[in-house]
Amino acid sequence: MVFGLFSKEKSLQKTVDRATNKLAQQADRWGALEKLKEDGSEEALFGLCKRWNVTSNKAVEDEQEKNWVVDALVSHGAAALPALQRHLKGADHLSFALRALEKIADHDKVLAIADDLFASEPPGYVRMPERRIDLIGWFREWKGGTDEEIVSRLAPYCADFDENSRFAAIEGLGGRDPEKIAAPLIGALLRPEEESGRIKRAACDVLAKAKAPLGDKAQAVAGALQGPLASEFKVDGGVLKKR
Repeated sequence: MVFGLFSKEKSLQKTVDRATNKLAQQADRWGALEKLKEDGSEEALFGLCKRWNVTSNKAVEDEQEKNWVVDALVSHGAAALPALQRHLKGADHLSFALRALEKIADHDKVLAIADDLFASEPPGYVRMPERRIDLIGWFREWKGGTDEEIVSRLAPYCADFDENSRFAAIEGLGGRDPEKIAAPLIGALLRPEEESGRIKRAACDVLAKAKAPLGDKAQAVAGALQGPLASEFKVDGGVLKKR
């Protein structure tokens, strides 16, 4: 019995190895991927997720296989959630897994898993920000979230250490309730340590498009419009406008 279990685990690992061998012929990877989908156990589905961790030599084939894995997991419905959650906890890149998640889980489950991921990626210095950027990029596009849910989770990253994370968060506030996005965007623009012109322009652009109320920060925002920003934006009637 023990030997049989060990043999099955060894066979499964060999299938996972074939499915994630970026140097193998695509036909060999496809066969292994289909076998893992057919198996349907948590370990097999977790093995499917590992295909997202590697990049094969041919970009078109690589994208096809990764998208196929998304569809394969979605076809298993809620049974795929344990494998997806395991993957999300340790993966460097999250985008494909998050796309699968939103197609499988209901609103509350998606939000709960997203909150766990945000908790594992608190704003501040991180050596490799790819997970954070993937999470922010996906969450800002998630159709199931309300403005309150989206804004409250993205706002802290408007002051993140990583510039790309800040940019993604600021852009993610675009199109949301002007009353809710005003404070974090104004904070991003006025942050004393902010040296990036790209970030300041992004904050101004979103504020202007939303006609977000500046309130008692109107004068401070006007004072922050220096250099190229001054030629492109102005404060008028308590909001930021493009000239």
